[in-house]
Amino acid sequence: MFEAILLTVITAATPLVVAALGELVTERAGVLNLGVEGMMIMGAVCAFAAAQLTGSPYIGIVAGIAGGALFSLLFGFLTLTLVTNQVATGLALTILGLGLSGQLGEAFVGKPGIKLPQIVFPYLSEIPFFGRVLFSQDLIFYLSIALIIGINWFLFKSRTGLKIRAIGDNHGSAHALGINVIRTRYLAVMFGGACAGLAGAQLSLVYTPQWVENMSAGRGWIALALVVFASWRPWRVLAGGYLFGAVTIGQLHAQAFGIGVPSQFLSALPYAATIVVLIIISHNRRTTLINTPASLGKPFVPDR
Repeated sequence: MFEAILLTVITAATPLVVAALGELVTERAGVLNLGVEGMMIMGAVCAFAAAQLTGSPYIGIVAGIAGGALFSLLFGFLTLTLVTNQVATGLALTILGLGLSGQLGEAFVGKPGIKLPQIVFPYLSEIPFFGRVLFSQDLIFYLSIALIIGINWFLFKSRTGLKIRAIGDNHGSAHALGINVIRTRYLAVMFGGACAGLAGAQLSLVYTPQWVENMSAGRGWIALALVVFASWRPWRVLAGGYLFGAVTIGQLHAQAFGIGVPSQFLSALPYAATIVVLIIISHNRRTTLINTPASLGKPFVPDR
């Protein structure tokens, strides 16, 4: 029983972790993209449509990544080239993504999905309890673990990662040192969009292998909060993602067990937990200020 619950927690947490990791890199470069929800839902519809049309869930994954990355380019063009307000543009991107995905996915409503198969490691998957949990999962779960390791190394061990953090902390000084701030931020925004698209693909190919309008259901906003919860550290995203995943699955099991609490309250638990976590974090302002990229959300124009 506990093993089955843990498996569902992993499935629920994976899209949160992947989307949050992409946004973490974007924010480390000093860009605040509130359009994660919109990019995620666009990734979900692109992944489902591609899998339906080709019969391959792996092509669906590629389409989801491409859909999220291309959608993020719109945000990049508006905020980095035209220097629009990042907060307003991100909100507009979410609204656009929700509406556009509904239009694109209209033809796929009610169609049976193509589920991404599990990757089973022989012998290892037969280990009691941990076997199925760690060695019999889908590709996107393993990609999420690889992303955590790779991003942690990239940001804190590589020269390019140092440049990204320098831009996020002081884009003016980084520009004076000869770093191309706009190009680097474009790449960071596209990476964030690709991760959001991959998270969306997980929703429509693994979590609920079908297309349902607005199926992201606020997960993009939870991913944004998760970046703050993790203090912009990749390894902390993993812990936070599984915490929020456990809350999401916990309310589903509470409803199944018939606990005498209104279902509306239980459905609101993941979002209530997000608010509580943010309130707790806000009390430690010193730690938050130390870890927050100093140029986050601030526009940059090279010739000023």
